[in-house]
Amino acid sequence: MSIRFIDAGEVAERLRYDVAVPLVREAMIALSQGRTRQLLRGIIDLDGENAFGVMPGALDAGPFGAKLVSVFPGNVARGGMSHQGLIVTFDRESGAPSAVVDAGEVTAIRTAAASAAATQALARGDADHLAVLGTGEQAQRHILAIRAVRPLQRVTIWGRDARKAAALAEELGCDVAASVREAVADAGIICTVTAAPEPILSASDVRPGAHINAVGSSRAGPAEIATDLVVRSRFFADHRAGVLNQGAEFLRAKAEGLVDDHHVLGEIGEVFAGTLAGRTSGEDVTLYKSLGSIVQDLACAAWLCGERRG
Repeated sequence: MSIRFIDAGEVAERLRYDVAVPLVREAMIALSQGRTRQLLRGIIDLDGENAFGVMPGALDAGPFGAKLVSVFPGNVARGGMSHQGLIVTFDRESGAPSAVVDAGEVTAIRTAAASAAATQALARGDADHLAVLGTGEQAQRHILAIRAVRPLQRVTIWGRDARKAAALAEELGCDVAASVREAVADAGIICTVTAAPEPILSASDVRPGAHINAVGSSRAGPAEIATDLVVRSRFFADHRAGVLNQGAEFLRAKAEGLVDDHHVLGEIGEVFAGTLAGRTSGEDVTLYKSLGSIVQDLACAAWLCGERRG
């Protein structure tokens, strides 16, 4: 069996949001129904903030494999990608390696696509103001992905570096906010996509009825969301076991005795499947905690390998 190689350019060209959103949605339904499997990610800390991660998993009717990814946040300031790596897939019937796919581009697209799918399921129907906290690659990706599923009237951006925020706003036709509170004040959809080590968003900042995609922290330790907002929210995980073990915001609230494991109401795949209530009223503050799931990567890789152009 020959091994297929798919580089970042091919991923970017073909894995559009109209393809990626339903792909990750179905992958998360399958995960919640036990039809796909994944282990908790393994993380090796390197120098400074750098790390190396391994994420193994298996689709229900498709390949199994793993994502090998380096996380070097300092690359962003130099115009590079913080997440780089490979998705390696294996054939389900023979066990032979079948493909190697650029993981940086897949991760960038599928992460934002998953937030867009969660927004479809959890945000109020009249939510048309998106606030994005952060100015890195995922800030841009989230704006594009959520615009693909929602007719937005306004997008506001906040970042620690005002120049980066202004540049991104000009590029994408958005407004710049001087503070987190200003950015989210009237927002019905909020995405946190920062590398903040300590919380930047609190309960008092968020209006009733808002939906939050908490994306920036993908491990125990750094947290973007304050514990009072965790307590206030209807809290949904991408993968329950992952959040209970590695979801920084939830773990901080639990350590303070403010919540227990039952506060994680369930997985977003259950909401997608209609077996778990998402929003129960217009006043609910809903929160989708995204750590990242290998089944999303594998679903995208499988589609890239199986889809034929023309």
